[in-house]
Amino acid sequence: MYNIVTIERRYASGGNEIGKKLAKELGYRFYDRNILMEAAKNLDIPFVKIEGLEESSSGGILLNLSKTPLGGLSRTKELPLADKLFLEEKRIIEEIAEAGNCVIVGRASGYILREMENNLKVFIHAEDEKRIQRAIEKEGIKQSEAENALKKNDKRRGGFYNSVTNWVWSDPKYYEIYLNAGRLGIDLCVKLLAQAVRG
Repeated sequence: MYNIVTIERRYASGGNEIGKKLAKELGYRFYDRNILMEAAKNLDIPFVKIEGLEESSSGGILLNLSKTPLGGLSRTKELPLADKLFLEEKRIIEEIAEAGNCVIVGRASGYILREMENNLKVFIHAEDEKRIQRAIEKEGIKQSEAENALKKNDKRRGGFYNSVTNWVWSDPKYYEIYLNAGRLGIDLCVKLLAQAVRG
């Protein structure tokens, strides 16, 4: 049985909704952007600044620091603010994982918790046409801008993930479960993941 589920997802693939529904089904706590908000609050970063900082870490020294048990926080004074933000998110994720019974979406959480055997690492994707439809219906993106939104957000997420880990964001070999939510549907994905968690 797994008591931690970490989900990475392509933009508008339904990964966040799957995470929320899975957490409710299992009775687990759910975390996504609330981790970012807590990290920004802890670092006294105004909300208007975090949108530009989130998922824009530079990598390099950060990759080495991210491998340390507590994120190497004693060596962060010289780091850019975006990198400090990620390391604070990492500390929060490790704290959440210690308590267990949680579903965490994004934030490179699967990589951060890669040493934990009770962590089920999941990747959610879907065909572009399904994601475009979802971006329009669920995210409120204009039809004329939807395709560009997919490319932009996937590039941003993948670039951030690849810069702070030594894994490739969408490579199936780094995940126990790789689901096509466009074909399976949200509810079946939730059902399959719940079965996997319960063993």
